[in-house]
Amino acid sequence: MPTPPRISGTFLDEITHDIPSQNWGRDQWRREFELYATIGIDTVIIIRAGYQNKCIFPAKSIPDLLPVYEDIGEMFFSLADELGLKVYFGTYDSGYFWYRRSWWKEVDLNKAFIDEAVMRYGHHPSFQGWYLCHETSRNDAHIIELFNHIGRHCKSVKDVPVLISPFPQGAKQFSGGEVMSLDESLDHWERIFADTQGAFDICAFQDGQIHYQELPRFLAGVGDLGTRHDVRIWSNLETFDRDMPIKFPPADWRFLRLKLEAAAEIAEKIITFEFPHFMSPNSCYPAAHNLFDRYRDFCQY
Repeated sequence: MPTPPRISGTFLDEITHDIPSQNWGRDQWRREFELYATIGIDTVIIIRAGYQNKCIFPAKSIPDLLPVYEDIGEMFFSLADELGLKVYFGTYDSGYFWYRRSWWKEVDLNKAFIDEAVMRYGHHPSFQGWYLCHETSRNDAHIIELFNHIGRHCKSVKDVPVLISPFPQGAKQFSGGEVMSLDESLDHWERIFADTQGAFDICAFQDGQIHYQELPRFLAGVGDLGTRHDVRIWSNLETFDRDMPIKFPPADWRFLRLKLEAAAEIAEKIITFEFPHFMSPNSCYPAAHNLFDRYRDFCQY
């Protein structure tokens, strides 16, 4: 009997941009990372280390930074070193400059931020990748310039793989005339992949913006893009639910399994946004505990 597909990486959203803080300390994070080491999650991805005036460490490169009471980045890297996990470090999002004409200010802020991160964390063996946190659905918002300048700078200061996680402009996130067909979305990403060759190594498309029945065709198109442009294809399996009228509960296991099995047909690796909140037995959401039980049953742990 074939081994069921499994999640082997997760984002960590400690800026808690649009999900609640769980107020975990080192003991809770140790328990979480120890769980990863036992269930096959070998990679953690800090989705953004800085956002607007917030940061997971006391960065000198971010203007008007709010007080930072603990170096969460150091905690993540130290735990990952100890437990044999890989960390991908997420870049900085101003929440302002990058989709305006002053996009170059976003680049300058990120270059200084990246340099500071390498000085602070570059010695950790677990520092195994970068994550470009500027997520978009199309060739817009100066994304080609951002990927080229920021991704290449990451590689110049610490040459480890660079990951992106964009999304299709589908009906579950957009409405009316803003929705793109799958062909339109893939055309946009054809141009982006072609014009950013070498700026990133891995692409993990988010899977929650389109209807479930569209996933196989979209994933096949993404796989073809990766083959032609020499980009490794992972899948970002969203473990939260976009079908509910509230923002955001843990996913329904039946549909998560459908997405998991579809991704396994194409993706080299399946990661998720975001295990700690939406799928962990340690989550603040009781439904996440149940989702983990269903996943554990499926994987036959």
